[in-house]
Amino acid sequence: MNTLLDQSATARERLLDQGVTLLMEQGYHGAGLQAILKGVGIPKGSFYHYFSSKEAFGAEVIGHYIEPFIQALDRQLQRADITGQQALRNYFRELIEESARREFRGGCLLGNLMGEIGETSPLCREALRSAVHRYRDKVAEAIGRGQREGVFRQDLDTGSMADLLVNQWQGALLRMKIEQSTAPLEACCASLIDGHFSA
Repeated sequence: MNTLLDQSATARERLLDQGVTLLMEQGYHGAGLQAILKGVGIPKGSFYHYFSSKEAFGAEVIGHYIEPFIQALDRQLQRADITGQQALRNYFRELIEESARREFRGGCLLGNLMGEIGETSPLCREALRSAVHRYRDKVAEAIGRGQREGVFRQDLDTGSMADLLVNQWQGALLRMKIEQSTAPLEACCASLIDGHFSA
């Protein structure tokens, strides 16, 4: 029984992984169920065993996508040998390096889907809102730590600072794609983490 449950969980995870890949490459409307299922070797009829609809699948892909980013920042925050400011620097440096390795393709799935389906799918819109807020809250945690350590200014609310960073980062990712350069990402971090936020 446990083996069957494990297999089901594994297949579901593979579908979500494939969903992230295809939605990044082709967008929500461009990624067909057939391509998603073919990529993981699951029969078409089995999809609805795991998800009630493509829209429900898209909403779960959004939550699945953001989790590794939250965990990556949390790993930096677990380090006692660095400040909250350095944790943010390290985290965003990893993202910048990954963007360069990907040759500036993809950007952020959340930002891509906000523009594509944010106004047309209430279910996905709520999933996007939840993912952005969870991410923003983790960034705010890093900023709060930096404030307590005296490396970040304390006259601004951590939530508003985190919103500013997340919003500017999303815009920088769009600029990155048209500039074909990580310069907008570098500028975002320099202007906020090492500039506006510094004590």
